[in-house]
Amino acid sequence: MTTMADLAIFGCGGFAREVAQVIRDINAVTPTWTLLGFIDDDVGKHGSTVAGLPVLGGAEWLEAHAEVSCSIGVGSPAAKRKIVSRLRRTQFATLVHPRAWVGERVALGTGSIVCAHAAATCDITIGAHSIVNLSATIGHDARIGDYATLAPSVNISGYAQVGEGCDLGTGVALIPGAKVGAWSIVGAGSVVVSDLPENVTAVGAPARVIKTREPGWHQR
Repeated sequence: MTTMADLAIFGCGGFAREVAQVIRDINAVTPTWTLLGFIDDDVGKHGSTVAGLPVLGGAEWLEAHAEVSCSIGVGSPAAKRKIVSRLRRTQFATLVHPRAWVGERVALGTGSIVCAHAAATCDITIGAHSIVNLSATIGHDARIGDYATLAPSVNISGYAQVGEGCDLGTGVALIPGAKVGAWSIVGAGSVVVSDLPENVTAVGAPARVIKTREPGWHQR
């Protein structure tokens, strides 16, 4: 008999519901997780039902159930980092949709999520609590930092680097070897053809910096 591990999703918004579907699709191929429900800090949601599953409670519920694994169903890199920092004793699930393609020598950090039709070729590092969303692609020798979010259809070319906490919008493309500095945001549809510094927002094709933030802005 297969032993399935208990799992709760932190968050109960749109991406959290998508994570629930990833888990259901994984279980349809290989029974792995018993999905208990959602976790949310909004007390008003506790006891309600989302996508057929209960909202179990807030962070304190996870702290009281240390044996339950957790998946962060939140897209914002800054929010993910804050949640993880509060849940140091919680086990985190690493999820790969069965219709994603993850090649050889691809290192997936704890708590990372790879969604359907995403592709990561070879010799790639994907950091902890990162999201590789629907149909995103990552080329050889690329590096994705912790807490990064790659929105649907992002294309990361070979040797490119995405720093910690970066948020890349739908359809962003990085040419080979391009770098995006930590905690930067790249707007949907942008094309990164030269390196972007840390703590900026960039948009356009080619992507140009339109806003600079103070270091540590994501911790506030």
